[in-house]
Order: sequence, then structure tokens, then C-alpha cells
Amino acid sequence: MALSGETPPRPRAERRRAAAPAPPARVPHPLPYQGSKRRLAAAILAEAGPGPYAALYEPFCGSAALTLAAAARGLAPRFVLGDSLEPLVALWRAILESPARVASAYGALWRAQHGDPAHYERVRERFNRARDPAALLYLLARCAKAAVRFNRGGDFNQAPDRRRHGMRPERLAAEVAGAARLLAGRARLACADYEATIAAAGPADLVYLDPPFQGTSEGRDRRYAAGLERARLVASLAGLNARGVPFLLSYDGRSGARAYGEPLPRSLGLRLVRLDAGVSSQATLLGRRERTLESLYLSPALLARRRR
Repeated sequence: MALSGETPPRPRAERRRAAAPAPPARVPHPLPYQGSKRRLAAAILAEAGPGPYAALYEPFCGSAALTLAAAARGLAPRFVLGDSLEPLVALWRAILESPARVASAYGALWRAQHGDPAHYERVRERFNRARDPAALLYLLARCAKAAVRFNRGGDFNQAPDRRRHGMRPERLAAEVAGAARLLAGRARLACADYEATIAAAGPADLVYLDPPFQGTSEGRDRRYAAGLERARLVASLAGLNARGVPFLLSYDGRSGARAYGEPLPRSLGLRLVRLDAGVSSQATLLGRRERTLESLYLSPALLARRRR
């Protein structure tokens, strides 16, 4: 039996259809990023309803997969991309303002790696010294499992994937150019805490939050440069509810028997939908075949809007 406020899990076949519906047009995806919602973007946006919204806020933007998919669908005329990780925001600024330049610089780094087994480490050192956006783009394309890892000092510290060379320059240039075309003149970038990024959001807007899951940002298994306290997140969601702001939240989930975090309080009035994210790649590496179900929470204001 489902908990109050929770959508009962769908049959497996229905979950598969919801997880990857055919998009209306190909959406560019220039940043390889672990946890990216590229494959789930269409299913998430389906829960947002048809729109249009005045603006879409994505304060944990990462690869900005949800924003790019929303822009391709005409869900809003304006977008706010935010992240507390300054080098990532600088990379997005370079993509939007100088797409050809950043793609060319990436191509030079990509071609220089052949025959040089220490190239990745040198680029990583260069990035950690100068915070060069093109160097970060190369590191994202080459790092192990596309798992972005920064230490507390802000230095990139993920190892390379020795089995692959990263996205080819020609394809990367097309992805960067596509993202720039979709968002140029319509996106505002914010290097800020997520609460500051969404402070101006109102009832006509849509906020999409994709913070680190509770199981990966608290306790012993900390994977991100900046964690997120669950109590603070709950308070922020209550604040959005009080302002009547529609929002979608990707938070916690389950892979096999392992749950990532506890359900959010019923007092928030959220509806929970389980999205089938497919077979867990991490479990596969460990010899297990487990499906991952990600939790998507729909706010009361969003549910009210959909009922109109």
C-alpha cells in the first residue's frame, strides 16, 4: 500500500516507458556528468505539465540537462542556472559566451593526449592552478565514470578513465554550439548557494532541484565538495511552499535493496513519483543486476497548477 501523498510504484513496463520517452528534438549535452538527468529529463518534464512558465530555475545545475531539455521544448522563455561550484559556472559561462573558443581549446587538449600517458594529470594540474574552463571540460570528458570530484580546497581530484579518450572534438563542438544556441540571451548564470539562486522565484516560475542525495552528502559516504544538510533542504522546501512556488525535486531513491535517504516529511504535502532510471552501472561493476528508482517530488503549487 502506498503512503499518503505517494504515487504507487508503476508496473515495470510502464516505468520504462516513462523513463525515456522520445524527445521532440535532439537535445545537446556538452558536459558528461555523473548523476546527469539527461535520460530522465523528458519524464521529469512530463510531470511539470505543459507550461509555459515565466522562468525555470535550476540551482544545482551540473550538466544542465533539465534546463536544456526544457529550452528545447519551449517550457519557459527564461532560465536561471546556478551552482555553488565556481569552476562549473565559469565553464557554462564560456560555453554560452564563447562556444567556438572553448570547443577549439578542448580540441587542442584532446588531440595532445595521444601518445602521452601523463597528459591527463598535467591538464588536471593546469586546471587546479588556473581554473581554465577548457581544461575542466577535458577533465569531465576523461575522468573515471564521469564522476566529478573536487576536494574541499576546490581542486579537481578524480582519476582518469584509462579505457577511453573522451568525446571527440567534432562531436563536442556540435554539443557546445547546440547548447549555446538554445540558451544564448535567455539564461542567467549564478555562482551562489541554491537558496540565493531561487530567492526571486515566484508562483509563475518553475524550480527544479537536483541536490546531492542524502546518502551521498552526509555521513561517511561524502562525494561532493559541498554537502547539503537534509534539515536545511526541508526548511527551504517549506519556504517555497509558503511562497506558492511550483517545484520539482529529485532526491533520494533506491537501487536494489539499498535506499539513498529517508522519505521527506508528509507535512510538505509533496507527491512522490518513482522514476525508473535503469540498471545501476555501479551495481553491474560489482556483479549485481539492480534497477535504480529515483524519487521525484512534486510540490503542492505544481499539483494545483496541473489541475487547472
